[in-house]
Amino acid sequence: MTIQSLYQTYSRFRSLQSDRISNLPIVILMPHSSCNCRCVMCDIWKGNHNMKQLEEGDIRDLLGSLKKFQTKQVVMSGGEALLNPGFFRFCEMLKEQGIKISLLSTGLTIKKHASALVQWVDDIIVSLDGDGTLHDTIRNIPGAFNKLKEGIESIRTLSPRFRITGRCVIQRYNFRNWPAIIHAAREIGLDSISFLPADVSSSAFNRETLWSEDRQQEIRLRETDLGDLKMIIGEILDRFGDEFKSNFIVESPEKLQKIYFYYAAFYGYNEFPFKKCNAPWVSTVIEADGNVRPCFFHQGYGNIKSGSLDAIINSPGAIAFRKNLDMENNPTCRKCVCYLHLRPATKL
Repeated sequence: MTIQSLYQTYSRFRSLQSDRISNLPIVILMPHSSCNCRCVMCDIWKGNHNMKQLEEGDIRDLLGSLKKFQTKQVVMSGGEALLNPGFFRFCEMLKEQGIKISLLSTGLTIKKHASALVQWVDDIIVSLDGDGTLHDTIRNIPGAFNKLKEGIESIRTLSPRFRITGRCVIQRYNFRNWPAIIHAAREIGLDSISFLPADVSSSAFNRETLWSEDRQQEIRLRETDLGDLKMIIGEILDRFGDEFKSNFIVESPEKLQKIYFYYAAFYGYNEFPFKKCNAPWVSTVIEADGNVRPCFFHQGYGNIKSGSLDAIINSPGAIAFRKNLDMENNPTCRKCVCYLHLRPATKL
């Protein structure tokens, strides 16, 4: 271990102990607020008329803080990050600082941008919701599955070993299609596929108001679906042993079963699954309007258009938030579907 890596490990440990950030290995940027899909489980596209985006000056102003905090990875999220006309300029600026870039994408325009993606992005994570027909239905975009497949093929033609992985939100519309989703991930050439349940209770993903019970019921599994969900998970554990061993399915069998416990918790059968998470201490989310959040799901505590990232995440309010966050009892954390636990010595 080098002196530099020892110092980074110490800085991360100090952040966790003091609640004052001295090392921030991961930053999630949302370059563009709009999306080119109309997914049934997401409200981001409903705000397309009120488009916001980060500018080159915003990224330039961030560079000093990213250098100070020794940021190693920037995840471009959204909306659809590729909708920002300055996206690849942002990548160039970050690459000059030695920062790795991951792109979360719908996959609809990967083919169009294949050459630039291979040049400026280190890996891509695409959304996959089903086989061809179901994926198009959930995305509300005819031909979305074929565009995703063609985009992956374009990347592979240019760079056969370029890493492209998938993530899938398991919810009422697609849980019965789960084994077919695994086969579809193989079909389109993904390196791996990850699964998580649907967030139905937070203010994330452009929800101006929390979803009503009726709206939640449209997406989360019904109580009468739980038996089928348990049976389908059992089928996956039996049929896809090789995919677990090779990490093509990212989650362990135990973690995959937590998707059942997540939905069962809504009906009082068990507690929501325990999550070991330190996202607010090792990462931050910067939205297209400049708002800074400790993670996707908690409320923001500053804006980079009116202050430096350094000052925002180490403001008295931000430090107090981390110091007082009781993840076992906080209602947002208890129902969280997407969490991060990064040990001080973890290499990105």
